[in-house]
Amino acid sequence: MIEITSLGSSSAGNAYRITDGKTPLLLDAGLKYKEIQRALAFQVSSLAGCLVSHEHGDHSVAIKDLIKASVDIYTSAGTADALGIDSHRLHRISALEPFTIGTWSILPFDVQHDAAEPLGFLLANTAGDKLLFATDTYYIKHRFNGLTHIMIECNYSINILNQNIAAGRVPAVMKHRLLRSHFSLENVKEFIRANDMRRVQEIHLLHLSDNNSDEELFKREIAALTGKLVYVAGR
Repeated sequence: MIEITSLGSSSAGNAYRITDGKTPLLLDAGLKYKEIQRALAFQVSSLAGCLVSHEHGDHSVAIKDLIKASVDIYTSAGTADALGIDSHRLHRISALEPFTIGTWSILPFDVQHDAAEPLGFLLANTAGDKLLFATDTYYIKHRFNGLTHIMIECNYSINILNQNIAAGRVPAVMKHRLLRSHFSLENVKEFIRANDMRRVQEIHLLHLSDNNSDEELFKREIAALTGKLVYVAGR
């Protein structure tokens, strides 16, 4: 059984602990190290590794401290180079080249974000669970079968964004970047329609915008579309 815990999920910082009961992992390291320590009840050493999607600070700021704490880091070469990190604890991974950590078989895949070499991750365990983690991407070209758990960015709604721009609450220049860097509610729906949802048990919506999202609306619309349990990751 997979357990998913959000340590933080916003532009202020993103990190998630997942475990299948045997191998706990950290997905992204975008909180201050002390915050991660506290959220993990000072059990950082229990982590089998940390997967990092890309170099932006809200996903990577604690990497150096995690390395000092003897946590293995798995990220792309582009992300490692952008952060200027090198260590025997650093594992440079590539899209569509699978690797294993404990009971997890992990397939990184390329995503679309304004970063050096951003990745998403498909994690399968020995119990037959299959978890998708995709954050900070405006499009996912890959298709997935047999998913049981989905952790996916749902940053904004284009309707809410347009209303905020029209009202002067959000600068118009922000729209161009969002459209080319983050997943909208509308894109999440398209992704869901394009993928096999038959085995999905839970959908976790990640990284909601402070200004351009509506937590209850997003949860309600994805639940209505899928009939699945939907959670909004705690910020």
